Amino acid sequence: MTQAAIIDGKARAEALRRRVAAEVAVLRAEHGVKPGLAVVLVGDDPASQIYVRSKGEQTLAAGMHSVTHHLSAAAAQEDVIALVRRLNDDPAIHGILVQLPLPPGLDSGAVIAAIDPDKDVDGLTVVNAGRLASGLPGLTPCTPLGCLILLRETLGDLGGRRAVVIGRSVLVGRPVAQLLLAADCTVTIAHSKTRDLPEVCREADILVAAIGRPEMVRGDWIKPGATVIDVGINRVPFRDPVKAAEGRTRIVGDVAFKEASRRAAWITPAPGGVGPKTVASLLQNTLTAARRIHGLGV
Repeated sequence: MTQAAIIDGKARAEALRRRVAAEVAVLRAEHGVKPGLAVVLVGDDPASQIYVRSKGEQTLAAGMHSVTHHLSAAAAQEDVIALVRRLNDDPAIHGILVQLPLPPGLDSGAVIAAIDPDKDVDGLTVVNAGRLASGLPGLTPCTPLGCLILLRETLGDLGGRRAVVIGRSVLVGRPVAQLLLAADCTVTIAHSKTRDLPEVCREADILVAAIGRPEMVRGDWIKPGATVIDVGINRVPFRDPVKAAEGRTRIVGDVAFKEASRRAAWITPAPGGVGPKTVASLLQNTLTAARRIHGLGV
């Protein structure tokens, strides 16, 4: 039995960052436009701080303008929305990202709704969701965009392939299904109410798992030769009882990786698969937003 080839998200993300940096250099040289990304961080969540720092470093490395606005966890909702509106009006900013989750007491939906859709580089506004569903140009959520880029880089033309997406969240499941549909796949969205989920998954040439349940998708759910995109990032205790007793954890995806690797042709690891491509896709979205705002196509 063959072993699945690994879709190396780190290497492919680095290649995308290099392409974006080269395009940014051309944009600055030929049009005097320096794409700018503003990240709004509310509170002191350690994981969010790490993500925001990484985004800022990568934005600067790509030759873009980067700014982070850090508000207290006690910030009032009207203050967060007022900041977003100021960024909407700032000509140096082409992309706005509000780091989620927000602290308790803040309405993330209202904050996201305040973002100018043309600067919504996380693709979370209702306007951008509608544009995606209607096949109109817009800004696509970064993780689904990263998934689609990985699939196209791996498989080429996706037309006619049977795709199954497990998960129907507005962050990943629904938009990735829309992207696959636009790429001429035949798409099924599966979820917690799907009957005989394993059998549905076995029909998939492309299986995207975005359910947030550690190793839920077992190896015998995978169609032989399928391509598996595992979006899940789940922390679980170590199997080693000593390490587990120390409270140490490891990261696993939504797919049982070793089992699935015995049946799939291609598979993303977790970590090191979709995650790195997500941040690189944020840079791509910021570049796209800058071009569109200045009437330079895309």
